[in-house]
Amino acid sequence: MRRKLAAGNWKMHGSVSALAELTTLAAQIDPQGCETVICPPATLLFHACQLVTSTDIAIGAQCCHPQPHGPFTGDVSARMIAETGASYVIAGHSERRDRYAETDAEVQAQIRAAWKENLTAILCVGESGEDRQAGITLDTIATQLAGSLPDGANGENVVIAYEPIWAIGTGDVPTLAQIGEVHDFIRAQLVRRFGDTQGKTIRLLYGGSVKPSNAAEIFTAENVDGALVGGASLQAADFLPIIQALNDA
Repeated sequence: MRRKLAAGNWKMHGSVSALAELTTLAAQIDPQGCETVICPPATLLFHACQLVTSTDIAIGAQCCHPQPHGPFTGDVSARMIAETGASYVIAGHSERRDRYAETDAEVQAQIRAAWKENLTAILCVGESGEDRQAGITLDTIATQLAGSLPDGANGENVVIAYEPIWAIGTGDVPTLAQIGEVHDFIRAQLVRRFGDTQGKTIRLLYGGSVKPSNAAEIFTAENVDGALVGGASLQAADFLPIIQALNDA
């Protein structure tokens, strides 16, 4: 059985004082329910890890450099992330692919670096609005999976998050049928590449304007094992209903 996962991506939001939301979250989540991961900015990783010690919340970073060290001003390596106590790292988010021109090959290198430090990677894939309109959504997803996901992937070292780029932060959400089609396609691709045993252990998350008002419906789709949540993860009051909806699904 794949344990459901609710992951929050704080992006470039938050401060030390905002970490109080983690305390509120930890006090109210069900330890027998889904796994919960929060990915705050890099400056908060160590503080966050210290705060959630002995709770049921895991901490992740939002990206990592593929090299363990070197002349890469402003970057953070997987080794540095692991030293904070974090256990996850997001790779290939559309904002990184777009604004920093990260290629599939670079994303794959980041995931390999994460694995060397025993971090679980959350690999993001997703199509643009133009891809959707052109009818090449599945082709785009297949290309990203083939180029970004290294050999050796399994349910312990990677999670796949499907985030249609046109839905991130816009309030627009694909239909349940569209979400289901992509998640079923990703599952089939994973099984074809890694075999039935490993391919079915990898968790698939949906991300893209997930809110308390639509989470329950999204989680009814087959092969949706959880969510990667942006803005609605910043406040415990918004994130908790999403977690509860996932537990109830």
